[in-house]
Amino acid sequence: MNGFERRALEIKDRIKENTLKMLSTCSVKQIRIADIAGEAGVSQVTIYNYFGSKEALIREVFRDYFQKNMDEFEEVVRGSSSLKEKIEYIIFQKKQTSHTFHPSVIAELMKDDPEIRDFVQQNYEERGVPIMVELITKSKASREISEGISIETVILYLNMLNDSSHRLLESTQYSANQEKLVEEMVQVFFYGICGPESQK
Repeated sequence: MNGFERRALEIKDRIKENTLKMLSTCSVKQIRIADIAGEAGVSQVTIYNYFGSKEALIREVFRDYFQKNMDEFEEVVRGSSSLKEKIEYIIFQKKQTSHTFHPSVIAELMKDDPEIRDFVQQNYEERGVPIMVELITKSKASREISEGISIETVILYLNMLNDSSHRLLESTQYSANQEKLVEEMVQVFFYGICGPESQK
């Protein structure tokens, strides 16, 4: 990579980093190219030259973030951590996503951008589901999950936990003790509301 290419990559990365920051506080419709240019310290023409449009820029930023999270998720699932630690990671990853994007952003993108919708669906089917099946299969083999529970049921339960976890973690009632809440959620996942003592 020569000097010109390196500078171009640095400028593109700076534009994307500032766009991602803006997406944490603004909806897609509220963000303007002029605002992004001001935050990134570049001209509006530069953004159009590199990305073509605001929509294409935001699409690339979202894809980069999504792929990075998917790579980390795959690394954690295939790592040596216990199932409990992996479930905790899933919960905290959902919380991190809710902090990275303004509440309306993901809903806007999934509703208004068919390319993003297809991208997310394809990654879920081709990467997400196989990784979860691998996690559950290994956890069954190590007796962390009962052999009598189907893979489909565990995935359904994990999806329910994942979908609701960020709302619980954002609750002001629990904000002072989120680690304890996560531990309790994991305990409920493994033992139900009666706790481990009931399994003896």
